[in-house]
Amino acid sequence: MESQPRKHDILILGGGIIGLACAYYLLKAGRGVTILEQNTLASGSSHGNCGTITPSHAPPLSQPGMIAKALKWMLTPDAPFRVAPRLDFELFEWMLQFARHCNWDDYNRLARAKGPLLLRSRDLLGELVRSETLACEYEESGTIYVHREQAAFDEASHLPDTLAACGIVMQRVDGARCRELEPMLNDSIVGGYWNPGDTRLRPDRYAAELARVVRALGAEIHESTAITGFRQGRDRIDGVVTDRGEYRADDIVFALGAWSPKLGRQLDLRIPIQPGKGYSITYTRPARAPRIPLTLKESSICVSIWGSGYRLGSTMEFAGYDTSLNRTRLEAIRRGAAEYLVEAEGPAIVEEWYGWRPMTWDDLPIIGRAAKWKNLMLATGHSMLGVTMSAATGELVAQLFAGGETTLDAAAFSPARFGL
Repeated sequence: MESQPRKHDILILGGGIIGLACAYYLLKAGRGVTILEQNTLASGSSHGNCGTITPSHAPPLSQPGMIAKALKWMLTPDAPFRVAPRLDFELFEWMLQFARHCNWDDYNRLARAKGPLLLRSRDLLGELVRSETLACEYEESGTIYVHREQAAFDEASHLPDTLAACGIVMQRVDGARCRELEPMLNDSIVGGYWNPGDTRLRPDRYAAELARVVRALGAEIHESTAITGFRQGRDRIDGVVTDRGEYRADDIVFALGAWSPKLGRQLDLRIPIQPGKGYSITYTRPARAPRIPLTLKESSICVSIWGSGYRLGSTMEFAGYDTSLNRTRLEAIRRGAAEYLVEAEGPAIVEEWYGWRPMTWDDLPIIGRAAKWKNLMLATGHSMLGVTMSAATGELVAQLFAGGETTLDAAAFSPARFGL
């Protein structure tokens, strides 16, 4: 008789920063953890993002007026936001839902829902870095949103009040104050928004250090292990089938990021996530480097600086799972940064990168048990803020498994809002 595969306690599908954070808090809660990752740990969107920890990003992307901007940018290859023309009914449905939320009531409601998660995660992340001595270049630096156009600067004047309603501090400052805070900004800057509560780290090093800690705590990690299917019972997932054999577990965490919809379909779950492709360019550190992470608002470019390097990133492209490195998008990042900064690029390029962010149309993550499967917990859909939300997501997943009270109100992130 063929022997059954051994049964694990909790099986985490996906070894990105969300999967690793869930592993950490579950291990600290006394659970056994096994991670399955199809590539290497944190090799997706956890790797090349800009590493800013930003409660200031509580407002959703679905701001009133966003649809008009998106339509204007549709046929502009180097625009900050681009939808590649193609026939995709799931993307059309996603965009329709997104458009329905581009109103002030939903904008403020979603900001108030996301704000507590971001604040909790920022605080937990700082504690985690200190308690586990994570060497990830963490710094409580603040961030600045900077503007070159007076109209755009004035249009964003509601932001400090929006964030104040979430318990988050933002200060409107003029161009001179922007340059005082960050001398590498040039004279074209008309004003900005200073976010003293934001922090930063180097995301690839944060992921590597978190992987080191979870291994030391006893996690079993299987890289280069592709999930090919599931063995399903009546209301439980009895096995996860991979190209390296089958895995069984008491409980399963679905932390697959942008790949969630593809595998979710095999479990009859229509997870409303679209892969939002982002890009970054990493350089060696310039001699005249910014001191503070920046968001260059009109160009939607993020500027990050660490002792070990310098990164320009962002843009949003809905092009499915396109694997090309779009040079038009990379050149737009370089060109856009040069409009704001005294010195925009580092001495040498270390890496040109793209990754797919798991975008939900309401800009909130999906955290909680799936109704259809009693042993399945979803932890996905963190859009552009996976690193920022990682620690609070891990804590919340561990608390939901424990079945007691949760530090955060989990209802806003429940899969039930999507019928999952």
